[in-house]
Amino acid sequence: MPNRKPKQTTEIDHGVGSRIAFLRAANGLSQSALASALGVSFQQVQKYETGKNRVGAGRLQAIADRLGVPVSSFFGEPEQPAEGETGPALLRISGAVDLLRAYNSIADEQIRRDVLALVKSAARIGQAAAGASAEGGADDAATRTGF
Repeated sequence: MPNRKPKQTTEIDHGVGSRIAFLRAANGLSQSALASALGVSFQQVQKYETGKNRVGAGRLQAIADRLGVPVSSFFGEPEQPAEGETGPALLRISGAVDLLRAYNSIADEQIRRDVLALVKSAARIGQAAAGASAEGGADDAATRTGF
């Protein structure tokens, strides 16, 4: 029997791993907590998340079940975060994890859609206000202050 190399990880494996890390953090779980739920070491979870080890189908299903997402969440193109931020970087923004946890605790789908629409509207208003103040410059500031 010829010597065969172990299967190398691919870009897909790296993408799946980064989505595992993102969803784990969004759920407020440590690597150790996820590892314990899966019956593996936290080092194994690290290897999955960095794409050093491939995740088998059964293990991926167990991860999806623990994180409360469908397996399909680990595949496909993720939505592009605003201003070039990556998913994990967005979680470092003050209040982001709290917002995700609160949203995740809403059981009613219609209320979830309404909350999302509200947050998106607030973001658009904030962007419009920032754009208007940037366009106004010093003259606009003088007008507002009465000078």
